[in-house]
Amino acid sequence: MVSILVAVTVHLEGDALMKAREAMQGGLDRLPRVARKVHRHKVSFTPTTISPASFSITQQTNPLQPFQGSEKSQKIPIDLLRKGDFIEVRSGELVPADGRVYEGTGALNKAPLTGESVPVDIKEGELVQAGLVLARGPVVLEVEAVGENTQLYELIETVHTYRDEPPRLQAAIERFTAIWVPIVIFGAFFVYWFLYPENWKIVLLLWVVSCPCALLLAAPVPHAAALANSAHMGAIARGGDVLERLAKVNHVFLDKTGTLTSGKPSIGKVVMAKGRRRDASVALAAGIEARSSHPYAEALREYAESANIQASEVKKIKDVNAGIQAMRNKEEVLMLRPDALADYGIEIPAELQREVDLAETSGHGASVLTKGGKCVALFTFVHDDTRQGADELIPELHKMGIHVQILSGDQQGAVDRFAASVGLPKTDAFGNQSPEDKVAVVRSRSEIAVTMMVGDGFNDAAALAVADVGVAVGSGESVNIEAADVMIPGDDPRMLADLLKLARRTERNFKQNLSFSILVTITLVYAVVNGFYDALWVGVLVHELSVILVILNGARLAEGTGTLSLVKKTFIAMWEATLVAVDTGRKQLNEIRS
Repeated sequence: MVSILVAVTVHLEGDALMKAREAMQGGLDRLPRVARKVHRHKVSFTPTTISPASFSITQQTNPLQPFQGSEKSQKIPIDLLRKGDFIEVRSGELVPADGRVYEGTGALNKAPLTGESVPVDIKEGELVQAGLVLARGPVVLEVEAVGENTQLYELIETVHTYRDEPPRLQAAIERFTAIWVPIVIFGAFFVYWFLYPENWKIVLLLWVVSCPCALLLAAPVPHAAALANSAHMGAIARGGDVLERLAKVNHVFLDKTGTLTSGKPSIGKVVMAKGRRRDASVALAAGIEARSSHPYAEALREYAESANIQASEVKKIKDVNAGIQAMRNKEEVLMLRPDALADYGIEIPAELQREVDLAETSGHGASVLTKGGKCVALFTFVHDDTRQGADELIPELHKMGIHVQILSGDQQGAVDRFAASVGLPKTDAFGNQSPEDKVAVVRSRSEIAVTMMVGDGFNDAAALAVADVGVAVGSGESVNIEAADVMIPGDDPRMLADLLKLARRTERNFKQNLSFSILVTITLVYAVVNGFYDALWVGVLVHELSVILVILNGARLAEGTGTLSLVKKTFIAMWEATLVAVDTGRKQLNEIRS
């Protein structure tokens, strides 16, 4: 019977785990398969006769020439890249190797690595890391590190190092059962020999009532039910041991960008220069940004669409330093950063400059629309809009007695302002955090508390791995999923509080099952030993009823996923395991006879 129930428990939790792990699968292959290698050409000067001096100069050199857009490039597997090679990366592409910008300017989306919500401008000489997306380009990079030598690979190795650390919790019940069963088997003969030498049925009776069937189901049934429920809610956990750790969490670290905020800029203000019309300016700006992949461009297009403003038709759109250039009715139109206006000889009006200063003070971005060398409008951008429910999450966690802190790679000022908006003091808001900094903070706190780290970028992966519980939210970077114990694909931060509440309910349910099963077993054994009854059917009935009650109590956690369905699956699994056990026993008996 014990072996049958062990098989049932493995089946129940294994079934839930299989679905969870299938949902969490994702390789660590963030890099592209190929890179666009640019070949440098040799420049030769052939003998030339120069008149009237009638002398010739023969010179053959190999100077380092700047790359041109017409330079030939060849796609090669990234495994063939070497340090010192030159590669071209275009807008929207993943960077295949660590390297320095050799030619060109652009904007790099560093959000997965640093948490910065807006792409960062890059220029010649600056380092670019593999695995990041070039939001605006193209650029030519001189390769400095490939494959195992890149910063991305080091981060992945850090994740594996922490994930390989041994688990903190062990299956205590199974260890107890391994000791208890032999004691019961031999103890029953002891009772028979010394107390009831004429009643051999006492041995069978003690074996029946002492079998820890309900005890073996005390944890797996509520765990399976809770795993099914959490998946129904939208949170996929790796296993019952994760729920046990979640129930004990008393310190939560939250990443900001992409976790508590969307990580997407939105329009803050549209400020017009004197004499300019708002709708026409928005239409012109939307037309200029029609093909751009920059987050500001997406925010502007969404703003125009929400206001039912049709984008103006513009021509000759091209990226320029710190912005975009186009032509409209034979006039040059530009969308530029305010600090780049002087490079084009454009003066910003005082009323717009005041708004620029205010935006910078508030930590917001700004772009200026110009036409014919004159400023037309200023657009300010709120870098991170707070996700719906983020302001409710933190008070809810505080009610549960959980200490909450923000760890972000974003600038400290932006983190402080956001923390204040969701009810956290500055002392619990940490900005400018590198992946290594996050690991150090989480690891230090994990020595004195049960920690949970929540993040969405691969800069959070190592911190997720070293925390007692790691939660990957949002789209889920592949490195992040590998490091996480729980994946929440949705965007509602309140799911975290719901998950913690479910884990605590699961722990209470397990304790109820544990107490009940132990109490029933002790009571039945006491009654048999003291001669209160010796009917085998009574012991079997009470024993099996206790098993059914444990199953029903644990199945309550399934809620919307179907309590009856889980109970049905449990009994089907028990029946199938029984058939397998009987069939195995019959085969072994036949082998012995033969």
